[in-house]
Order: sequence, then structure tokens, then C-alpha cells
Amino acid sequence: MTQLREWLYTLLGAAPETTQHLLATVVTIVVLILIRALTLRVVNRRVEDARSLYRWRKTISYVAFGIALAITMRVWFPGLKGVSTFLGLLSAGLAIALRDPIVNLAGWAFILWRKPFEVGDRIQIGDYAGDVIDVRIFQFTLMEIGNWVAADQSTGRVIHVPNGKVFTEMTANYTKGFQHIWNEIPVLITFESDWEKAKAILTEIANRCAESLSTTAQQRLRKAAQKYMIFYSKLTPVVYTSVMDCGVLLTIRYLTAPRHRRGSSEAIWEEILREFARCDDIDFAYPTQRFYQNPIEGKPGKQPEAG
Repeated sequence: MTQLREWLYTLLGAAPETTQHLLATVVTIVVLILIRALTLRVVNRRVEDARSLYRWRKTISYVAFGIALAITMRVWFPGLKGVSTFLGLLSAGLAIALRDPIVNLAGWAFILWRKPFEVGDRIQIGDYAGDVIDVRIFQFTLMEIGNWVAADQSTGRVIHVPNGKVFTEMTANYTKGFQHIWNEIPVLITFESDWEKAKAILTEIANRCAESLSTTAQQRLRKAAQKYMIFYSKLTPVVYTSVMDCGVLLTIRYLTAPRHRRGSSEAIWEEILREFARCDDIDFAYPTQRFYQNPIEGKPGKQPEAG
């Protein structure tokens, strides 16, 4: 070892202390590479699953890097030889090397403590939405909804989301607190239809289909108001009127449970189709092309006088 130090000193022309530190660093790296290789060989013999093998390889590499960094710092900075200092540097090295698992672990603690969601809740985090079906130390699992399937119904895909996403992505909870969502159904009728009659029919249908739900929503809203600043002046269904380029738009707005959105829309639409089928003065509007002769079809006051 002494001859090797002298050879390095002659080759590099560095100070003896620097040469000694450099040699210790090289030996440390070589030893850790050998230990890593032996550990990976044992893991390769005992682990057959490709995904588990990949995780083992990444973890071993990160740990080896953290240990090498801590030992190298201790060699090059002799003043940091205390046990507590060494352990601190080792912990810092591991924290850097295992940043993502540590963040996911902190996310798991945050989920258990603050409870932004629980198993059974329907949430959206970032671009993904679904029902929470499992929460583990490093990830939580969603049964995906939406995407190519309409009306927030399940796609059948299971999505595993790292727990650390709760710190970096927007999280929306469909069922936490208020436990209801507002749903809207647009109904477009022609300008020639009796829109006031149609609005009255839609209002009656909405009240009939969502009446019991609104009563339940009021009870849950009062409970949620104890924790969140939630306030609505009106919880009963309402129908809004607006004008589009091809007709009068009547929009039904009502409360529904998140998982009942499609079923409630179906029930309301079936009632609308039945009621409108009985009315000769109400027609659905859709994009069409027509010629409008104002002198003949317009209001009586705009028609030309006879003769």
C-alpha cells in the first residue's frame, strides 16, 4: 500500500495527504462495486419476477451510491469523523439516492394523517380519475373512470399512483365533505316551440326525479359546513334558459351522487322523451338548413298589407 501511494505521488505530483485520500476513494468505490455485483448475483438467483428484479437492482444501486458518497465525504473532510456526523451524512446520502421512495413514504403519512381521500372515495388526481381501492406505503390504487367511457363510469383499468403525487398534483374528491355533485342536462328545442311550456315540464321532471336527493343533500351540507366553508343558497333543481343559434336551450341543473350521474341522467331523459312525445307544440332542435321567409312566416306586424 505504501509503494502504491508513492507511485501515485510520483505519477500525479500531488501532496501525500491528497494522494492518500484519492487512494482511499478509489478503494472504496472498487469495494462497493464488488459488493454490489455479489449482491446482485444473489438476488438474480433468488428473484424470478422481472419487475421485482428491476426494483431490487435500482434499490441496491441507490444504496451503494449513498454509502459511497458518505464514505468519500468522510475521507476528504477529516473534520467530519464523529459517529453522529457520519450517520448524518449517510442519511443525507440515502435521502438523495432514495428520494422518490422517501417522498412516497411521506405522501403515505400525509394521506393517513390529513385524509384527503380514503378507500372507497372517488377522486381525480392530475389527469387520472377513479375510485380508490387500495392505499399502500408507496402507492395507492384507482379503479379508473372516464377516459374513453362516458359519464364517469369504470373503464376496467387499475391505475397505481405514487403517494408523492399528493404533493405535486391537484386532487379533487367527489365524495368528501358535500358528497354530491351538480349535473347538468342541456335540452335544445326549436324557436317555434312553446319554450315556456317546455321549461315547466322540465322543471316538474327534475323536481320529481331529484326531490328526495335534495333533502338528503341538505342534511349532508349542514354536516359538511362544520368542516368546510360550503354554502349554497339553492339545492333544489333549476332550469336555466338561453338562446343558441339553432334553438332555445333549456338546461336542467340538479344534484346527484357521483356514482349515480349516468343513471339519473338516463331517468330524466326518458321522462323528457315521454312528455315531449305528447306535446304537438314542442320539438327538439338540431343543426339543420332552412329558408325563412319573413313576410310569410314572421310576426303579423311585419307581414305586408294586402292589396
